[in-house]
Amino acid sequence: MAEIIISETAVMQAAPEIVYGIFADYHEAHPGVLPRPHFGTLVVERGGTGEGTRFTIDIRQGMGRRTYRMDVTEPRPGRLLVETDLDSDLTTTFAVEPDGGGSRVTITTRFTQGRLGGWLMKTFGPRLAAPIYREELRNVERLARQRAAAVVPA
Repeated sequence: MAEIIISETAVMQAAPEIVYGIFADYHEAHPGVLPRPHFGTLVVERGGTGEGTRFTIDIRQGMGRRTYRMDVTEPRPGRLLVETDLDSDLTTTFAVEPDGGGSRVTITTRFTQGRLGGWLMKTFGPRLAAPIYREELRNVERLARQRAAAVVPA
């Protein structure tokens, strides 16, 4: 079995609490920053804000699509959010740390895959997924800046 790790980091000029809030909001903000057409509709089954949320999402993989059913935990509330697939060992983490006046944000997906598929995914998966994760991080920063601008002191 090959362990596949896909990870991208960005430094954003947005407060960590705003950025983390975007990831933790599964009703509007998080679905809104997912790059299309790579990600399909995100459907909340329960919860919808951080810990305890369960959702399904279709993700384009190669020429096909796969549906994931994910549970959300917050091992470090406000800093680390984890999505765990109920049918595989796939996890995606969203780590948000203060960085100067902004945030350092890392999205990491880990899973294992066997045989030829595992070798192909380990060899090409990170290079193919990196632009998608970078687009998601740009979308998060754009939304975070909009939210920060909307909270202008009177």
